[in-house]
Amino acid sequence: MNVPDELRYSSDHEWISRDGDTVTIGITDFAQDSLGDVVFVELPEVGQVVAASDTFTEVESTKSVSDIYAPVSGTISEANPLLDEQPELLNSDPYGDGWICRIDMSDPTQFDALLDAGAYRELIEG
Repeated sequence: MNVPDELRYSSDHEWISRDGDTVTIGITDFAQDSLGDVVFVELPEVGQVVAASDTFTEVESTKSVSDIYAPVSGTISEANPLLDEQPELLNSDPYGDGWICRIDMSDPTQFDALLDAGAYRELIEG
């Protein structure tokens, strides 16, 4: 499984990259592999306020529908428009063009509580 060292991770299998007080969120390689072929992504609403660990969107695959949880609290500032026409990007490029959204964090200290790559590897290998 691909687990980039520069990212943070949630125990719900989302990856998070930070740029100032804004984070970009997607699902991990482990998550996309578990889901199977993604056929639809319900994009979150820009302007939507989310709390850490709340469901904010869902992904539909050939196997199931899975909730996606906010790893941090804040406001959705951008949703990835590519996923409307190409939901399969979650499978083919989960850490690149397959990102789901960006959140302007209301509590940047929550980022520090997320798993680093080593801890996430232990979670998925354990």
